[in-house]
Amino acid sequence: MGKNRFHEGGGPSQRQLRVAELIRRTLAEVLARGDVHDPELNTMSITVGEVRTSPDLKIATAYVLPLGGQGQDDVLKLLARNKGELRRAVSKKLALKFAPDLRFQLDETFDRMDDTRRMLEQDDVRRDTDA
Repeated sequence: MGKNRFHEGGGPSQRQLRVAELIRRTLAEVLARGDVHDPELNTMSITVGEVRTSPDLKIATAYVLPLGGQGQDDVLKLLARNKGELRRAVSKKLALKFAPDLRFQLDETFDRMDDTRRMLEQDDVRRDTDA
């Protein structure tokens, strides 16, 4: 991402964390209720795993995953297509000076957990960890 992803201290500020969590909850609620006027998007069940904001709170990146991991390309296209409406929903819920520009990326946390689980099940790794 770049050096301005977090504030000077190395991690996100408390304000960034608080705003990001509010955005995450708001997006999750809007998507779960089907509040977006897009029937295609409303047929998908989407998990919003995490949201990260830029230090100035003008950009919010939501890490999403469709239920069961199916249709990952479609979900990103549908979210991008409905970005304006989702941004308005977030803006209405949060009392920020500017509504953040929403960006969407696939949440690969679950893939990494599966990879780790598979690695730990390998015989040579199990032998080392059991010792």
